[in-house]
Amino acid sequence: MRTTKKDWTETKVNDSWAIFKIMSEFVDSYDRLAKIGPCISIFGSARTKPDNKYYQLAVEVAKECARNGFGVITGGGPGIMEAGNKGAKEENGVSVGLNINLPFEQSYNKYIDLDHIFDYRYFFVRKVMFVKYAQGFICLPGGMGTLDELFEAITLVQTKKIKRKPIVLIGKEYWSGLWEWIKTTMLEKENNITPSDLDLVMITDDPKEAIHYIEDFYTRNDLTPNF
Repeated sequence: MRTTKKDWTETKVNDSWAIFKIMSEFVDSYDRLAKIGPCISIFGSARTKPDNKYYQLAVEVAKECARNGFGVITGGGPGIMEAGNKGAKEENGVSVGLNINLPFEQSYNKYIDLDHIFDYRYFFVRKVMFVKYAQGFICLPGGMGTLDELFEAITLVQTKKIKRKPIVLIGKEYWSGLWEWIKTTMLEKENNITPSDLDLVMITDDPKEAIHYIEDFYTRNDLTPNF
């Protein structure tokens, strides 16, 4: 069926009402997340199963976060997100889930604090919260959404739209090919980044080393709210 001018006008009117839905998500999130204290955002695949080594690494790194006084923020779903919330929960740390409404109905995992469950219609609002209320970012293997979240954080730090925050990739085997391409093609061949941009990210397989890197960063920088 062909779209008419009338249909187009009605669509534009509906778009204007969406602004209020967007505002409500921002207002609710700002009000509640401002009270949670220092947190680390953990990114990774929703498809990773509990017997996978990266799931287990995510549990351990989240435990290390909690042991060192950091809450954990995840996307609230299964896989690496569940592992992050599980690790925080098992160490009595703050466990936050920023869930997104998707056509295949992602549901909350059971390890999120009941008062720290958030529900979003819009990816871009959710991504703001991942960054705004985190004092660092830990990224485990994932797909397109994980890469989107990772490069959002890197770009904001690189362009100084936010203060520098520690960014850690866990899984050398998974990330080394991408990082080598960034170095040899993006930097050396095409000159699209500067050498210092590579220093924005640390890669490791060791959860303790990841948290030590974050802790060491804050021996040299103030632990202040990222907003």
